[in-house]
Amino acid sequence: MATHKDSGYLIPVEHLDRGILLIRGQRVMLDADLAALFGVSTRALNQAIKRNLDRFPADFLFQLSPEEKAEVVTNCDHLSGLRFSHHLPFAFTEHGAVMAATVLNSKRAAEVSVFVVRAFVRMRQMLAGHRQLALKLAELERRVATHDTSIDSLVSAIRQLLQPPEPKKKRIGFATNPDDNIIAHDRPARRNRRP
Repeated sequence: MATHKDSGYLIPVEHLDRGILLIRGQRVMLDADLAALFGVSTRALNQAIKRNLDRFPADFLFQLSPEEKAEVVTNCDHLSGLRFSHHLPFAFTEHGAVMAATVLNSKRAAEVSVFVVRAFVRMRQMLAGHRQLALKLAELERRVATHDTSIDSLVSAIRQLLQPPEPKKKRIGFATNPDDNIIAHDRPARRNRRP
């Protein structure tokens, strides 16, 4: 288990990484996780945020809807305690988490905010790596798809070559045109057999 211990606080990296969630297309940390990192209660963090709400524009902070809260509680085991809370949690973006540390005005919050920012940066780098891998995978799938069509056309051409050609059928009957390929034309003429 990797930990950060630069400032005297022992913070597991896994705790930081699992606290970052994707909600409304943004990477965020919920107030409960952020408060635990800053060493304050969720209630104290939310009170400080509400007192300084003018410092938190919509791209720094938003409140979850009841449906989003239910989904987060269902998907994240470490947030199961939110199930019984009557309050909707706040979600902090990377910039919102830094601003929350300044609003709390505590030494621990200021020092831990550095680790939070590093966790967001690490998450961004991982996503960039995954994005590059996804692009390479899509390119490989495209190549394989063209190979599949080429192989299919090759196999059908080979099957056509393996089929024996259909023999030319000779028509039976009288031909007026000498170029027609009729069997009756190739026979010698019959002679009259009367005695």
